[in-house]
Amino acid sequence: MSFIWYILIGIASGFVAGKLMRGGGFGLVVNLIVGIIGGVLGGWLFGLLGITAGGIIGSLITSVVGAVVLLWIVGILSRTTGR
Repeated sequence: MSFIWYILIGIASGFVAGKLMRGGGFGLVVNLIVGIIGGVLGGWLFGLLGITAGGIIGSLITSVVGAVVLLWIVGILSRTTGR
């Protein structure tokens, strides 16, 4: 059951991150992937800073922050490669 929550939080955080960043995201499937990777990245970044977030809301915030950072990095890389 927790795997389904990870998927749902990934979808939600990818959607929110896509709306916060320019372009509105990349579609549902890519937003799901961005959200899941963002959750891992956000958890790692929050761990480095010594911040812990618990519960569904904390997981969503962590995932959104990670997804926004991931989209920001992808945007920088796409500008430098000329895409």
